[in-house]
Amino acid sequence: MSNPSFRIWRRKEQRKQKKLDEHYEKQLNAALGDEPIKPTAKENADFINKVLGDCSDLVTRSFTMQGEVGCAVLFIDELVNKEVVHNFLLRPLINSEKARQSADELWTMITQNIVEVGETKEADDLKTAVDAILSADTVLFIDGLQKALIVGTKGWATRGVSEPRAEAVVRGPREGLSETMCFSLAMIRHRLRDPNFRVKYHTIGKRTKTTVGLLYIEGLSDPKIVKKVTDRLKEIEIDGVLESGYIEEMIQDQIWTMFPLVQNTERPDTVVAHLLEGKVAILVEGTPHALIAPAVFTQFYYSPEDYYEKWYHSTFLRFIRLISMIIALLLPALYIAFVSFHPEMLPANLAIAMAAGRATVPFTATLEALLMEISVEILREASIRLPGPIGPTIGIVGALVIGNAAVTAGLVSPAIVIVVGLTTISSYANPSYNAAIAVRLLRFGFIILAAMFGLFGVMMGLMIMVLHLVQLRSLGIPYMAPFSPLNLRDLRDSLVRVPWRWMNRRPAVYRSQDPTRQGKGDAE
Repeated sequence: MSNPSFRIWRRKEQRKQKKLDEHYEKQLNAALGDEPIKPTAKENADFINKVLGDCSDLVTRSFTMQGEVGCAVLFIDELVNKEVVHNFLLRPLINSEKARQSADELWTMITQNIVEVGETKEADDLKTAVDAILSADTVLFIDGLQKALIVGTKGWATRGVSEPRAEAVVRGPREGLSETMCFSLAMIRHRLRDPNFRVKYHTIGKRTKTTVGLLYIEGLSDPKIVKKVTDRLKEIEIDGVLESGYIEEMIQDQIWTMFPLVQNTERPDTVVAHLLEGKVAILVEGTPHALIAPAVFTQFYYSPEDYYEKWYHSTFLRFIRLISMIIALLLPALYIAFVSFHPEMLPANLAIAMAAGRATVPFTATLEALLMEISVEILREASIRLPGPIGPTIGIVGALVIGNAAVTAGLVSPAIVIVVGLTTISSYANPSYNAAIAVRLLRFGFIILAAMFGLFGVMMGLMIMVLHLVQLRSLGIPYMAPFSPLNLRDLRDSLVRVPWRWMNRRPAVYRSQDPTRQGKGDAE
């Protein structure tokens, strides 16, 4: 169940947004309302130009069809494929043979014999026509007909398909999703040729009218999960959606957690793999990041490569990532606890060496660790924001120069440089960027607890974190599955990955309607 404070906050925000939406709708209705399409093409074109404020990028092409029927075509420049507009809409209309026909016969002839574009739709009011123009379609008005023809001519400039930067693999596909939803959907359909694959579109954002696609496999995904996601998408009331992060935050079960409850990915093969497990995916127009839900804790430490390499190699790498996560989370806190509270637990030679290194350091171990950690975070952020060729150089040079200078000046001990360096390297072993951010933030909490209570504080923090993880839900699915609640069958693809012939059942936690993945192999 959702957090009560979150539900109260959401209701307040929805009431505020509803007032804003009502104000916006009044403004829009004052301009358009249910304004019917006018009898002449020129009147319609003039009206739309006035509504859109005589925009410079609104193209209006007026012409005469059959030498006597006035027509007007309207579209937004640079959003449409002009070759389609010119060759398959304007040219056939202008060159159509003259024939005396009634209005209904003329409409039938245009829609069935003249317009050579695959996607067409009828509009009965000007508001629908304006929405179509702003959605990169082309609208055709005809004298004597109080309806318009919406022609699908989307064709704006897009980025080419490239390799995902945040999810690189040694073995596996190299293409990533695109900002254009139709391209991303094409890459997914190329891999998933199931006739039960479903795509349901939603328009979210009163002003941006962003297209959001819900993807799932009918007969495989749990209908309750599909309905829950659909309902949460319909509940979103916001001015605009510019990235999938907006949707992610609004559909997750709880907002008061550092851990990601919805996975995001740029890889089409990852999307298909999760759909085949019975999950749902969400594509948002304008971003290459797809959302996958529900999500469990362990999947953020999987790499797509785990399923392309041998099972023993994948299992080894998963243990390496687990160890890296523990180091990234706890190593600075353990250093503070041992140096400040429990030096007797260290080997004598190590304790003497660390004490000698700290002899000239003017700061406590806690302040020393915090200064180094904050410095590393600043360097990390600077390396991301700087231009590509300069960023990695700043990161490496900054770490080496500043770390060496700090030790030489006696501001920090050599041991803390090793601890922070190993912690930073370990945090990069996480395949998921948003899960790595959660570990980075929690690390500071463990440092403070270790500074206050030593190892007792570290253990107390671990207990609180585990209790928090156990009570988390992602679309009603336990976040710590298959460990809590324990499911022995699903452990085959958790910390370890068994051979494919033994993974003939889909994970039970997602309540897939078709639990069988393959027909051969050990059933249980």
